[in-house]
Amino acid sequence: MTVYACDMKRNLRSLIIWSLAVGGMIMICILMFPGMKNETEKMGAMFSNMGSFTAAFGMDKLDFGQLMGFYGIECGNTLGIGGGMFAALAGISALANEEKEHTAEFLLTHPVSRGSVIIQKLLAALTEVLVLNIFVTAVSLVTAAAAGESFDMKSFTLIHIAFFVLQAEICCIAFGISAFIKRGSLGIGLGLALAMYFLNLLCNMSEDAEFLKFITPYAYAEPSSIIADKEIDCVLMAAGLCIAAAGAVTAFIKYSRKDIAS
Repeated sequence: MTVYACDMKRNLRSLIIWSLAVGGMIMICILMFPGMKNETEKMGAMFSNMGSFTAAFGMDKLDFGQLMGFYGIECGNTLGIGGGMFAALAGISALANEEKEHTAEFLLTHPVSRGSVIIQKLLAALTEVLVLNIFVTAVSLVTAAAAGESFDMKSFTLIHIAFFVLQAEICCIAFGISAFIKRGSLGIGLGLALAMYFLNLLCNMSEDAEFLKFITPYAYAEPSSIIADKEIDCVLMAAGLCIAAAGAVTAFIKYSRKDIAS
C-alpha cells in the first residue's frame, strides 16, 4: 500500500484546508441559528411563496424555525457544493497528476502493477472524501451541542450518508476522466461538481427534466426530501452507485492500456 500512503501524504495539506473550510462554514451557520430562530420562521414564509426558486432548493418542504430544516438548507448546500468540489478535485488529480508532475515513469518502473496503482489511488481519493465527511459530521454535532440545540438523529444520519455517497460518486466519475487526460485539470473537476449541482436544480424546477435525477447524485442527497420522507431514495442511489462503478472501471481499463507521456 505504498502508493496509497504516498497519495495520502501528498494530499494531506489539501484535505486539511478543505475540511477546515467546509467544517468552519457549517459551524458558523449552526452557531447563527439560535439567534435567528424568529427570523428563520419569517424567512420560511417568504421563501415558500417564491415559486420555482422555492422548489429548486426544496424550501417548501422544510421548517426554517427548526434546526434540522435550517441545517438541511444552509449546511446541506455548503457540504453538497464544497464537499462535491473537493471530491471532484481528489478524483481528477489522482491519475493525471502523475503525468503532470512527470512521476508516472518513475512510479511504473517499480515492481507494482498498473492495476494495483489504480486501485490504491482510488482508495486514497475515497479515503480523503471519507475523512472530510467524518470531520464535518463531528463538527456539526459538537457545535449543535455547544449551541444548546439537537438534531433529529435519523434525518441527520441519512443526510450525511447520502452526502458521502454523492461525493464518492463524483470522485469516481472524476477518477474515470482522470485516466484520459495527461495534465491534471482543476477546471474539469470543479465544472463536473457544479454541473451536477445545477442539473439537480433544473430537475426540481421542471417536471420535464426529472429524468436527469438518474444522472445527478444531488437528486438522492437532497436534504429537503430526506428530512420530509425520513429516507433516501434507494433507486436513485443505486443508479448513482452504478455510475460510480462505471467511472472506476473505465479508469482501470483506460489507464491499464495508456501510453504514459514522458
